Amino acid sequence: MDIASLSKILRDNGIVGAGGAGFPTYGKLSDKADTIILNCAECEPLLKLHRQLLKAHVREVLKAFALIAETVGAKEAIIGIKEEYESTIEALEEYIGEYPMMRIHKLPGAYPMGDEVVLIYEATGRVVRPGGLPIECGVAVFNVETVHNVYRAVWENKPVTEKYVTVVGEVEQPITVRVPIGTRIRDVVAMAGKITTNKPVYLLGGPMMGSFGSDYQPVTKTTNAIIVLPEDHTLVYRKTNRFSTAVARAASSCCQCQCCTDLCPRHALGHPIQPHLFMRAAANRDFQDLDPFLDTMFCSACGLCEMFSCPQGLSPRTMINEYKNGLRKAGIKPPVVQAAPVSSAREYRRAWEGRLMARLGLGKYDKDALLDDNLRNAAEVKILLSQHIGAPAKANVQVGDKVAAGDVIAAAADGLSVNIHASVNGVVKEVTDKYVMIAGE
Repeated sequence: MDIASLSKILRDNGIVGAGGAGFPTYGKLSDKADTIILNCAECEPLLKLHRQLLKAHVREVLKAFALIAETVGAKEAIIGIKEEYESTIEALEEYIGEYPMMRIHKLPGAYPMGDEVVLIYEATGRVVRPGGLPIECGVAVFNVETVHNVYRAVWENKPVTEKYVTVVGEVEQPITVRVPIGTRIRDVVAMAGKITTNKPVYLLGGPMMGSFGSDYQPVTKTTNAIIVLPEDHTLVYRKTNRFSTAVARAASSCCQCQCCTDLCPRHALGHPIQPHLFMRAAANRDFQDLDPFLDTMFCSACGLCEMFSCPQGLSPRTMINEYKNGLRKAGIKPPVVQAAPVSSAREYRRAWEGRLMARLGLGKYDKDALLDDNLRNAAEVKILLSQHIGAPAKANVQVGDKVAAGDVIAAAADGLSVNIHASVNGVVKEVTDKYVMIAGE
């Protein structure tokens, strides 16, 4: 299969990165990629689904991964997986011998090992240019669920209509479930049994980079996890910090110890992001040197600086995000720079997941959350038309239309975009420029 043919299949079937920002997967297919990487690092604490899905569907995932490698002409296909995922590694070793170009690269259990830039260095020794894309150094990265969706599209002719979601935290029975896209968060949480706290808060995604959502918010193509926390949990407090408060605290107590910079994963790889210098400049409103502000554009927003590194509990990531977003809105682009040499102290400055969970007060929630591979039902779904980077899809159904799961309900727009499909059989209840509501049968 050539790149154009596979790209059409992926675009038509709505395949985007099943996590993160949801970059349309066809946009990653390039003959410049001599190496492709399957990301099974899971990245954040408490997330389970990628290792579970890879173990349960190892043959399908490897087959699709090999197809991608063959299509782009990659010489090597690497599976990046944390070394503690022993049962998944055993499943891989059973079948990987069928694919000579593939190898397993075992990763240390540190955060943020699933960051593309970190993963590429760990698996290949290549450093992605600050502000650059992986393809610039000949690499493309795909996560496990995305590749599983490629298999379903190519061999089963099935578009993306469902999502695997891990539900953990203050729930009776932590679980990883398979649900129609558009299912309400509260309905997914109910699949994990009784909520065990009186005032639950829903953290969508990982504890480091996730964001809080409402119980009526819908599952999208990028929803990996729902972490149910008590309203008074320390993580809730830390993640609801206001910018003005963060600046005031930095001005009064930042001692310039440099721990935020010393432990910054991107800085360790030579990227010019130095949170301690930014904190000093921002807290004192010192604009004589603009580099600390411009360099915020190289921050990956992993949150390690404010969730783990700072001994005073300050919020570099919160402040950096505010400035970074302001620069982007003003049309400022990252300066073109080259990476400095990789720090010789990098391997001694890892944030080990066990210590990270202890610091965040999450240790008691680290439970199995076993995978239930049966597709759950949904009485009603709210399917967003923008679940990916790029242009939102355009609805092509009307109120009262009958649809079946897999039908195209919104066509890909011009430019970077993908189709959106009905996730249940039912009747269209509402159509706006933001979403389509379907009442299930």
